[in-house]
Amino acid sequence: MSKRYQTKITEMLGIEYPILCGGMQWVSRAEFVSAVCNAGATGFITAESLEKPEDLKKEIKKMRDLTDKPFGINLSMIPELGEPKRTLQFCDVICESGIKLVETAGRSPEPVMPILKQGGVKVIHKLASVRHAKKAEKLGVDAVALLGYGSGGHIGTENVASFIAIAQAIQELDIPVIAAGGIATGAGFLGALAMGAEAVLMGTVFFAAAEADIHPNIKQKLIETGASDTMLLMKSINNPMRVVRNELAETCVKMETSGAAFEEVLAVMSGGKGKHAYQTGNADSAPIACGQSVGLVKEVKSAKQIIDDIIAEADALVDRLHNTIS
Repeated sequence: MSKRYQTKITEMLGIEYPILCGGMQWVSRAEFVSAVCNAGATGFITAESLEKPEDLKKEIKKMRDLTDKPFGINLSMIPELGEPKRTLQFCDVICESGIKLVETAGRSPEPVMPILKQGGVKVIHKLASVRHAKKAEKLGVDAVALLGYGSGGHIGTENVASFIAIAQAIQELDIPVIAAGGIATGAGFLGALAMGAEAVLMGTVFFAAAEADIHPNIKQKLIETGASDTMLLMKSINNPMRVVRNELAETCVKMETSGAAFEEVLAVMSGGKGKHAYQTGNADSAPIACGQSVGLVKEVKSAKQIIDDIIAEADALVDRLHNTIS
């Protein structure tokens, strides 16, 4: 196990590097997540990508056939209103299967905390503001992954850059803070640790990984997308989502600008379009979530190569800084 980058998160999770791959809808399945784990980081199977709790049991078994490294489950509660019955069923599977790590996102993890804590599960809550992080800390989460303005997917409404939000969170929280969003290189990784983050959580750079079950056309679209080529959808309903600029995104923004109802915009975006696009390679037919760090993604690499390159770059920077100040 690497000693150079030992942190509270590596100790808590038993992983080599303080690098987490955030759960990605339709992508974070056993074959992909195991590759991340086997490379010294850890990742999360997305329960929401699966139809039934029984499917999660099968995915966990498959995962354990592919790796003996620690991994977790991502629970996104966005689609459910009221009591999250389906999510609670996933929690039952998690506890029964002996899973010890969960990434929660979408809304307050309060409904799932009792069952997860009773099952001895470590909970990392992914969110987009320090004020919500404080509430999560009071609920008993073990760490927070804090998204900044340049992150991909749903980024909240704070509009604060990652490295400002992270600095504030580290000052105001007692639990470990994980820097999430805007990180795709060794420099970003090391910068986050230097600020006091206990780990980084990345999505966009892993989205283009060789093991990610996504059509090559989608990965090529990411490689061609620059840092300024992303768009925010659903700003009109205060739920902004950062995606690749493509035909569907342009259509949605025009609809929002013209005053289209939320239901009309949602009809254009939803209906399993993302899953279909990832399978068929039509890069203009779906909202493709990604962060501004997409501008740093230049090629398709294996998960191991992504992680090795990040650590090698960070090592070189540590040595350079050591020589500079010694």
